[in-house]
This record gives sequence, structure tokens and C-alpha cells, in this order.
Amino acid sequence: MKFKNKECVLYERECIDCGECDVCDLDPNKVCDNCGKCLDIKNDAVIKIDEIIMNDDD
Repeated sequence: MKFKNKECVLYERECIDCGECDVCDLDPNKVCDNCGKCLDIKNDAVIKIDEIIMNDDD
């Protein structure tokens, strides 16, 4: 076992090298390739502006 004394990332136990953590969340027949599709990450950030206050001291 190459993961001796390593903690399992899915269960509260020592790693038994079962490979379950390498399975894709979207397609259980595929090994995870870190594509990020399951994370639903957006490429753009959006900020809503309610009001613009101008300083008249200039």
C-alpha cells in the first residue's frame, strides 16, 4: 500500500487505496481529470452597483 498512514479524504479512516476518491462526480465510469465541471465555477465576477456618489470638493 503506497498510502500507508494517509487519511482518507472521503471517510473517517486511514486510506486503504480503494480509488473511490479518483472517480468523477459527474460520470462514475470515468477517472477524475480535474476538469472542474462539477464545481460550477464562473469565469466572470459580477458586482451590482446601487449608487455612485461623487465628491464635489474638487
